[in-house]
Amino acid sequence: MPIDLDTALGAELPSQEFSWTASDVALYALGVGAAADPMDTAGLEYVDDSAPKVLPSFATVAATMNVTDPPSVSFPGVEIDLAKVVHGSQSVRLHRPIPATGSATTTTRIAEIQDKGSAAVIIQESETVSADGEKLWTSRSGIFARDEGGFGGERGTSEKVAYPERDADHTIEVQSLPQQALLYRLCGDRNPLHSDPAFAEAAGFPRPILHGLCSYGLVLRAVIDEVLGGDVGKVRGYGVTFGGIFFPGETMRIRVWQEDTRLLVAATAADRDDAPVLKNVVVDLA
Repeated sequence: MPIDLDTALGAELPSQEFSWTASDVALYALGVGAAADPMDTAGLEYVDDSAPKVLPSFATVAATMNVTDPPSVSFPGVEIDLAKVVHGSQSVRLHRPIPATGSATTTTRIAEIQDKGSAAVIIQESETVSADGEKLWTSRSGIFARDEGGFGGERGTSEKVAYPERDADHTIEVQSLPQQALLYRLCGDRNPLHSDPAFAEAAGFPRPILHGLCSYGLVLRAVIDEVLGGDVGKVRGYGVTFGGIFFPGETMRIRVWQEDTRLLVAATAADRDDAPVLKNVVVDLA
């Protein structure tokens, strides 16, 4: 069904009320590669039974931890086949540290719909507020839908990060698990693109790919651990553009350039000649 721009643009989606536990936080951390060394006491802080460290990127899954159904792209004025959709961009800005347990409500609207001709980009903006009324985080998410363009919308713009013309200040390599996507899907994203070989093949991939949001969390976790001394409280915001696919079992190469109030990051698949995975990556520091 073609996108109905008049209906979709600005539409308010149903609010989500949800809760999370320390076990949810720990499962998410494991899903993005934390505590890979069971003798590393700093890594074990992510899986503490009662007060685990909470990665800022946990905000992207806090509302879906208990979801077991495959997602759908069904909004007012928008109905899109899941096989046509990939994550295009994601950003989160924290207003306070995320507690290890809590309850909250998220409200979301369709903020922008870009017509790229052969594809559509649908951008959602969300606000999440705790049960006691404190603003927790603001997020912005873009999905890229193949063959859904040509509906008469504006093309829109995209922000590009200007990386320094020098070698990165830090280079980190993270070996992902062959079953990384199967572990991460327990955080609520049951899209078969990441677990079903036949579905992935029908979507044009040789095998299931890693969730974009798993790469998103994996990269931030590595940067926090290796550059910020494991201090999750140093991150105020985190935004990326998804630049390409990543297969479970591959090695993520993460380059970091330090600036006064932010880190600029690029993540590539080391096993495939540094094919881009995450681009335009900015970590804003508190």
